[in-house]
Amino acid sequence: MTNSFKENDNNATDDDSESSYRSSQFGFSDNSDEAENEMSEDEVLNEPSGSKTEEEDDEEDEVVKAIKAEKTKPRDHPPAIICEDFIVDISLHPAKNLIAIANIVGDVLLYEYNNDETKLVNSLELHLKACRDVEFDDEGTTLFSTAKDKVIMATDVETGKLKRCYEDAHEEPVYRLITLDKDKIVTGDDGGTVKLWDMRKPEPVFSINIGDEHVSDMITNDAQKYLVCAAGDGILTTIDLKGSKIYTTSEEYDAELTCMGLFRSDTKLLVAASTGKLYLFNWKEFGLHSDEYVGQKHAIQCMVPITQNIVVTSGEDGILRAAHMFPQRQLGVVGQHRLPVERLDISHDGQYIASCSHDNDVKFWNISYFESIESIIDVSQKHNKRKDLSNNLPSSSLKNASDFFSGLV
Repeated sequence: MTNSFKENDNNATDDDSESSYRSSQFGFSDNSDEAENEMSEDEVLNEPSGSKTEEEDDEEDEVVKAIKAEKTKPRDHPPAIICEDFIVDISLHPAKNLIAIANIVGDVLLYEYNNDETKLVNSLELHLKACRDVEFDDEGTTLFSTAKDKVIMATDVETGKLKRCYEDAHEEPVYRLITLDKDKIVTGDDGGTVKLWDMRKPEPVFSINIGDEHVSDMITNDAQKYLVCAAGDGILTTIDLKGSKIYTTSEEYDAELTCMGLFRSDTKLLVAASTGKLYLFNWKEFGLHSDEYVGQKHAIQCMVPITQNIVVTSGEDGILRAAHMFPQRQLGVVGQHRLPVERLDISHDGQYIASCSHDNDVKFWNISYFESIESIIDVSQKHNKRKDLSNNLPSSSLKNASDFFSGLV
């Protein structure tokens, strides 16, 4: 498994143990040179010194020009949220400027956000043990949460009152939860069991075991016929939701499959691994990937699709990287944290990405420029690594653009 805090959520409930965990697992220290040199997220990347040759001027394409134009504009994004307790998961509301933050002590915090401030509007003490996952439903009226206490809760977002509670929902702690339509959710636990729930019924619709390792991520498309499950054993298992049975299993990969995203009108499935690799599958063809990308040398823990072609990934090194997938082309750094990133999500209007890290913080990154940049990307043009060294994305605070490529294989 990757260095996800979910494996250690019952062993780091105070400041001393949390600091020890970070130092031992990731080699970071609060007094390290990296901490002293932490960069402000509002800093704008300066181009390397020295005059450019005529050849370099000729090589600047429209994408580079668009990125540079965006850098001259003020960055508009909400301020960071700093929490007292370790943040396990985040979820952005599907219609409002509202974010849910689940933490290690079992609470879920609701914050309103805008470009000027972030404001705590509710603190829900829901679970007795560390939260594992939190998700809004499609309408944003219900907040689902689960934790190491094996409890699944449905809470009314407006009133904060409990709508449904399943105690001992799984034999093992629930690791992942996703919402479907019509009051349905799916949960996967540490022991490889997946359950489909209908909030109108007291028992699960079905329970299927897909392996012995934790279910790291699950995804479905609009049709909601197939549920694809990534697991710690490196196998992709697809469940037929209508037939309540396993549809297919993939070949076994050499590392944990950590997160997934849908692209190209849900026809392409992108799967990340703890080795930093990315595997591309055609929808319904889940037995073997159709393409493979060497992403980076650090574990990829989370991803979020930005457009039909662009993905942002992050993980162990704390850097949010953007890539165009069809064909594959690295675009640059969206943002960064000092410590590993646990989760990414995108706002309802597509203007922001939110990211949470092992530093107990949530940061927002303005990504509205992607819409204009993608429209002028020439996918037939050969990727020029040297040129991109001086053109990271506008939301990035990296002082040295070459740091982006230091994490790539």
